Amino acid sequence: MTMQAVKEGYWYGQETAATEVLNALRDYRSAEAAMRRRTRTSMAMGETDLLALRYLLECERSARDVGPKELASRLGITSASMTSLVDRLVKNGYVTREPHPSDRRALVLRPTSGSDQEVRETLGDMHRRMMEVAESLSRGESLVVVDFLRRIRDAVDGIEANDPRTGHN
Repeated sequence: MTMQAVKEGYWYGQETAATEVLNALRDYRSAEAAMRRRTRTSMAMGETDLLALRYLLECERSARDVGPKELASRLGITSASMTSLVDRLVKNGYVTREPHPSDRRALVLRPTSGSDQEVRETLGDMHRRMMEVAESLSRGESLVVVDFLRRIRDAVDGIEANDPRTGHN
């Protein structure tokens, strides 16, 4: 349901409103997952590879050095998986391994300039369109959306892995 529909009084009861919000959130998540699949396909990368590259690009922009250990921790993967991931990214020309500036035993992972350009070209239009939608919100609407998303995140983060209500052991 659009903001226009809400303003015109098409919002029925609180239960329907909550269902509409959660359905819209699910629809967004599905659209985002499909976009990520298209991006991974166009760049011939797996989900973890793309997440790693995006994190390295983000750190590069803020002049932060990142080593394999930090990246593995960030992605929640083992050191063996990290080695395979870095080998793939290096082989495909997305990342380089460089000596750490102050610790000669350590390595720093750096995205290549070509990887930054490819990510920008692949994701740039999508980010611009999303920014246009976000910028179209009033300050009050933005505050409501941010508050809602943070509360939803907290609700999801609060679910225990061993909680019998979640069906997980």
